[in-house]
Amino acid sequence: MGAGGTPQARASATPPTAPPTHRTQHPTALHPAAWWLWSLSLGVAATRTTNPLLLTLLIATSAYVVAARRPHTPWARSYSAFVKLALAVLLIRLAFAVALGSPLPGTHVLVTLPEVPLPDWAQGIRLGGKVTAETLTFAFYDGLKLATLLICVGAANALASPTRLLKSLPGALYEMGVAVVVALTFAPNLIADVQRLSAARRLRGRPDSGLRGFLQVGLPVLEGALERSVALAAAMDARGYGRTADVPPRVRRTTNVLTVGGLLGVCAGTYGLLTAEGGTYGIPVLLAGVTAALAGLRLGGRRTPRTRYRPDPWGARAWLVTVSGAAVAVALGLASVRDPAALHPGVIPLTAPTLPLYPAAAILLGLLPAFVTPPPEEPS
Repeated sequence: MGAGGTPQARASATPPTAPPTHRTQHPTALHPAAWWLWSLSLGVAATRTTNPLLLTLLIATSAYVVAARRPHTPWARSYSAFVKLALAVLLIRLAFAVALGSPLPGTHVLVTLPEVPLPDWAQGIRLGGKVTAETLTFAFYDGLKLATLLICVGAANALASPTRLLKSLPGALYEMGVAVVVALTFAPNLIADVQRLSAARRLRGRPDSGLRGFLQVGLPVLEGALERSVALAAAMDARGYGRTADVPPRVRRTTNVLTVGGLLGVCAGTYGLLTAEGGTYGIPVLLAGVTAALAGLRLGGRRTPRTRYRPDPWGARAWLVTVSGAAVAVALGLASVRDPAALHPGVIPLTAPTLPLYPAAAILLGLLPAFVTPPPEEPS
């Protein structure tokens, strides 16, 4: 018998192979629409108050959830851009208050700027003059409310995948959704191309700044953008994008009336909820508009029959996230009616804002998604 032995002996000497290991299955990701509903609900809550303490608490709530559940994807980095945009909006609002003044009377003069005389047709507008603490405080409250709304929208952009959100759109909105997603992804690709070409020029010892560098980098970037547009158009045409099914004219007219009427009802109802005068008709008009719009979208989906591969389920976690955001919006809406002084601190006379306990506790309900949703998957 040779050194290698018989085949049976060699087989017996081979160590047994380990049983195949199963990859750890990550929990199902949350439905993207749930993140948008949660974020927009926090934005609605921000519109019901000018209390800087409550607005800061809303910003902290959204920031904590984003830090805990933001996925490791390029589009998830947009939250910092929205925070910078919100800070810029706040600073611009304060700058306008300093330069243009305010109709609010104030007694605490901080500085007096040279006032520019204006013609008679510009009555009610002034440039320069007295800058009071009341004016700056009112501008700060107003700008912080808008900044909080922008940050809440940024949280939705950082948490919800635009591709999965596009898959979840009804058939009637699919074409519009594709256009929006393509438009939103154009800017990041353009920035990535500029960074890549600038780095390549630096490695070659060529200038990448100034007018000359801008022209020599801009032409390849535009060429690459044109090539991507042609490739995208060919891919969309190959997949039948834009082709619709035949439906009767009566169904098309009914769809248009329901959709347009529903969207107008949603706008009117939302305006009623955001104003004190429309609190009585806001909710009924909003519900009627949503119902009509959903019916129109349901009928409009017949023109674009679609199938979904592995659709995102709407489970218990999605309901918890949506309800937590809606609870914050409803609680601050009720508090603004019952105790408006706490949610809108006075500017004349100038008083320090206080933190109302009931609205603050309601805002903390917005932290629920950080504990009930699955953690983001680690990058492979």
